[in-house]
Amino acid sequence: MPDLAFFVFLVTDGALAGSIYALVALAFVVVYKASRMINFAVGEWTMLGARTTAAASHMFGLGLAGAIGVGCAAMVAVALLFNQVVLRPLRRRSLLSLIMLTIGVGMFMRASATVVFAGIPSRIASPFPLEPLVVGGLPVSIDKIAAAAIAAACIAALSWFFHGSRTGLALRAVASDQQVALAVGIDLHRHFAITWGLVGVLSVLAGTLWSFTSGGGFGIELLGFKVFPIVILGGLDSLPGTIIGAFVVGILESLVAGYLDPIVGGGFSHVASYLVLIATLFVRPWGLFGRQEVERV
Repeated sequence: MPDLAFFVFLVTDGALAGSIYALVALAFVVVYKASRMINFAVGEWTMLGARTTAAASHMFGLGLAGAIGVGCAAMVAVALLFNQVVLRPLRRRSLLSLIMLTIGVGMFMRASATVVFAGIPSRIASPFPLEPLVVGGLPVSIDKIAAAAIAAACIAALSWFFHGSRTGLALRAVASDQQVALAVGIDLHRHFAITWGLVGVLSVLAGTLWSFTSGGGFGIELLGFKVFPIVILGGLDSLPGTIIGAFVVGILESLVAGYLDPIVGGGFSHVASYLVLIATLFVRPWGLFGRQEVERV
């Protein structure tokens, strides 16, 4: 494959992966924007969403749309239960306590999923043809194209929700200042529940789409580790920045895998995004599109 064609192929493949990264990262950012809570279990939420959808497909014989619908309903129920039973009593605890809580919840999810989904295949059958689509002489997986298109539609819908609906406006007000939002009559607990409901839906969609392109399995929880370079690069409180950061990380990993991994023996593509994370923390800790918080003393 000529050098230019190989470069275009790597950029295209990275951008397609970045669209799915963006969904997972948005599940992280919507929680942070609403409650300033850092959810270290975002990978486990994604894994649970994928496994729930796969279980609905294999156990009930549902098609893809039906399995995703059941998965979304189940994960929204789990998210609302988690918010009501676990988070609500601990809402005013320290940030460190909430971080440790999410780590513990992630461990619980992994252990529980091993038992609950034992014997149930993790693979979600793709409805798309296996033969790659050749565009300009470059073979591109139809699974990845379809997954990227669905992810883009979900991102557009989420963007409209936050900027074009009253509930989205209320969530943005909560993200800006919880005390002011409470003073104007916004029910914080209700909107925290909506936030976690969104996390449940995004987990199902991101987990299912990633399963199409990578085969799924319990290793899908490692997808959560991609979130941190993305949100630090784009900005923890910026939805557009998160989307741009996801594409940057996806393309960077693809280019490094194509050009450097064969030289260094493989694996460097998984490290490259964290080097970008460290560089961002040194140069612009609040991210490319995040807001710098100024504290007056």
